[in-house]
Amino acid sequence: MIVVHRLKGEEFVINANLIETIEANPDTVISLTTDRKFVVKETVPEVLKLIKNYHKEVIQKPMEG
Repeated sequence: MIVVHRLKGEEFVINANLIETIEANPDTVISLTTDRKFVVKETVPEVLKLIKNYHKEVIQKPMEG
C-alpha cells in the first residue's frame, strides 16, 4: 500500500499492486485495474518512487525474517 494525497491534501492509501497506469494531464491520475481512478497531488515520478519503495519493503521483509 502507498500513501498519497488528494488535491486538497487529504491523505489516503492505494494498493500499489492494483495500479495499471499513472498519467499527468496536468494533474496526476492513477488508474487501477478495477477501473477506479484517483487524482493525486503527487507527481508521476513521486508516485513511481513510492511504488518502488513499497516493492523493496515487501521483498526485504521476508528476507529479514
